[in-house]
Amino acid sequence: MALARACSVALFGIDGAVVEIEADIGGGRPRTQILGLPDAALNEAKERVRAAVRNSRLEWPSELITLALSPAALPKGGSGYDLALACSVLVAAGVIPSGKLASTVLIGELALDGRVRPVRGVLPGLLAARRAGLRRAVVPASTLPEAALVGDVEALGAEHLADVVGWLRGEDGRLSTPGPHPTGPSPDIPDLADVLGQPEARWALEVAAAGGHHLLLIGPPGTGKTMLARRLPGLLPPLSDEQALEVTAIHSIAGALSPQSPLITTPPFISPHHSTSTPALVGGGVGLAKPGVISRAHHGVLFLDEACEAGPHCLEALRTAIEEGEIRLARRDGIVRYPARFQLVLATNPCPCAPARESDCTCSPHTRRRYLSRLSGPLLDRIDLRVRMRPITAMSHLASSVPESSATVRARVARARQRAADRWAKQGWLTNAQVPGPALRREFALPRAVTVLLDRGLAAGAVTARGADRCLRVAWTLSDLDDRSQPGPDHVAAALEFRDRRAA
Repeated sequence: MALARACSVALFGIDGAVVEIEADIGGGRPRTQILGLPDAALNEAKERVRAAVRNSRLEWPSELITLALSPAALPKGGSGYDLALACSVLVAAGVIPSGKLASTVLIGELALDGRVRPVRGVLPGLLAARRAGLRRAVVPASTLPEAALVGDVEALGAEHLADVVGWLRGEDGRLSTPGPHPTGPSPDIPDLADVLGQPEARWALEVAAAGGHHLLLIGPPGTGKTMLARRLPGLLPPLSDEQALEVTAIHSIAGALSPQSPLITTPPFISPHHSTSTPALVGGGVGLAKPGVISRAHHGVLFLDEACEAGPHCLEALRTAIEEGEIRLARRDGIVRYPARFQLVLATNPCPCAPARESDCTCSPHTRRRYLSRLSGPLLDRIDLRVRMRPITAMSHLASSVPESSATVRARVARARQRAADRWAKQGWLTNAQVPGPALRREFALPRAVTVLLDRGLAAGAVTARGADRCLRVAWTLSDLDDRSQPGPDHVAAALEFRDRRAA
């Protein structure tokens, strides 16, 4: 046989497309050429694949080898095509039969000695293969637990190219099959009972968890801002099956999955350093953009500590993702889309000198305003809850009280979220934070007597139109926590208090 075909997958963000790899032998002087817009890593595959085949005690054809990756106009990159390239050449050379390749997708990088090395993006790649109708996959053995998460696809793990060749020749047992789904230990999320004092901030954290709202914590060092933020995932419900696969797919592309427990079932908590660059935050890279920190926080919490120390371009880059729940990145080889529906928690000191007590501050009023103004008005307008943290002044008094645990607060959050989910079920929204403003003003409009205070705030310029919509969302969350059918004037007033500009 002089012509053979095999299948692999090209990824674009979390989306993918099946790539048909064709191998033709003969017609010119001995060499290997790859058609179909290969990048540097794919172009180097010629040498990797040839060495892997020879070191697997198989014969590499001494003729012209033409490898075509179709669709030709589709940008392709990375080393995940190696295994499919090798198999297509060996089938074209008549070394192995082609029968099993027709319905199989092959993913994996080849070492020079023939070992099959893991690559990123196995999970989204197999999801794309399943949509294309392929029902069998051969992947690196170390990524088999990840591949097994895709239902309706028979996943097989390969340690060496020789094992794949033996399997294609009909030798049973050469490839490994998935075992039971590894559960692994749950992430160690600290308990809310560890946080002393701060009743206002604890209440804001509960409201944020119940409605999916963004939160800003302002206070001097040592008041528990980071402690509170790290406990937010413990108040959130577990991810649904669909959400878990989506989050796991993003972490697979980012290369951040644990082989022992690949499926992510709890909301992720991502906390980048304030010096993180804009490409690292939103995503970037050459050719096609890779996912950034905000996409890894999808369906979870993105915590930015020392937010006023972060670069202004980084902070402003968050605005589109906050509004749309996704980030679109244009690079040389195309535009990719990554989901980024996260809860944003910002924490900052009130001034540059950041004393333990405000009375010890040496900053001028102008310096304090200039410091906090690094959080721009458009960004702050998208933050639903703003809270001032107070210094801890009496440890003995706090030690005598017993703070509520995460389990207690999580139960209230679950009830509130269920009320919201039932209310928005027909529209498909899960939390109050997802409800569009027009729906709150038209289909679910509140009586004028309830929103009169909000109207006064709009007239006085104390709140913008966007801020008013966000106040309504918070008011619905407060009513859900209060087991009320709809918000009352007190809920709207409390939502406005959370947006008090003096807190920022």
